Amino acid sequence: MFFKEDILNELPKKAKIVVGIPSYNNSSTISFVAKTAAEGIREYYNSDGIIINSDGGSKDGTKEAFMKTDTRNIPKVAFDYIGLAGKGSAMLSIIEIARHLNAEALVFLDSDLKSVRPWWIERLTGPIIKKLSDYVTPYYRRHKYDGTITNQVCYPLTTALYGQEVRQPIGGDFGIGKELFDSFLIEAEKIAKTDVARFGIDIWLTTKYLVLSKKPLYQAALGAKIHDPKDPGSDLAPMFTQVVGTLFDLTLENAGKWKRINSITQAPIYGEIPEVTPEVVNINVDNLKNQLIDGLNDEITKNLAGKHLDNILKERKVSLEEWVDILYNALIKYSSSKDKTLIKSLVPLYFGRVADFAEITIDMNEKDAEDFIRNQVKVFLDKKETLTEKL
Repeated sequence: MFFKEDILNELPKKAKIVVGIPSYNNSSTISFVAKTAAEGIREYYNSDGIIINSDGGSKDGTKEAFMKTDTRNIPKVAFDYIGLAGKGSAMLSIIEIARHLNAEALVFLDSDLKSVRPWWIERLTGPIIKKLSDYVTPYYRRHKYDGTITNQVCYPLTTALYGQEVRQPIGGDFGIGKELFDSFLIEAEKIAKTDVARFGIDIWLTTKYLVLSKKPLYQAALGAKIHDPKDPGSDLAPMFTQVVGTLFDLTLENAGKWKRINSITQAPIYGEIPEVTPEVVNINVDNLKNQLIDGLNDEITKNLAGKHLDNILKERKVSLEEWVDILYNALIKYSSSKDKTLIKSLVPLYFGRVADFAEITIDMNEKDAEDFIRNQVKVFLDKKETLTEKL
């Protein structure tokens, strides 16, 4: 169990909708998320729901800010989860509570959201309540430099492998149906000490659904995602290692599934896509290039660059074709060693890939940049045969 048992005494006997908010030092934003979630539960589910804050031991009063929020008649509970420090432990504790409450649907909302609206609750649960799906991912409008791990790794690789175009497989805001609670929790003990308990949880949940479920995955049209964005060159290295390490493990575990897939269909989108303009996200391209070159002093990183090393050193960035070759080569090497150091050594090359993408798209509007991101999937699919043959 990922929470203290006495928390059960604070819960109602049942709730149709559970909204879970994992957090760590989010006191300035969590109240808005909780208040908005309460409005959504009232408006769309006749107040039949509860909001759960599972916190990682925040030092800034996050739980207190959450509990002081006026959610009117919607009950709420906050606690520190038990387990490895990370988002995954927080989310697993909330899934346990949703199962205990026999909830029909569980919604996860990031605790730093500034763009969440009450209708997000319906969008993330509608396909579940209507029996169309048991798993709903977000479909956002994001700035071209937001979500670089998604855009350069998780989205194109997951789409190419499993044949469903899921634009935000690690988006953070999800809907999960009750049919999945046991399926996810049965593996909780196995993953509790892994990177799945940290930032690997989102890609783990999405991939598990793509592999196991017979119902289609749905995407909820949510408009813009405005949150506390991170500069890939200064903030994202630990997340990259945890997410990509988990993605690699899942790819090896499910080779029998994805090797049979050679075409792509778009996962259906639920709701009308709002026309919105996301907030600008700035990245430091010079810093990315410097970290690429510094990282290439590492022998493992140099070996991962392989035949592309000379050109990467010359250009101080990594092209799309080079990146797919490097990523696939790293996955093949990882299949025999399972050495997480290899994933960490990919980080400088990822910085180089983001630098190249940023320079190519610098003068593009959001639509053209989004088209460019989507077109990258074709390269991942065209080169997939390399994985099929060697894994």
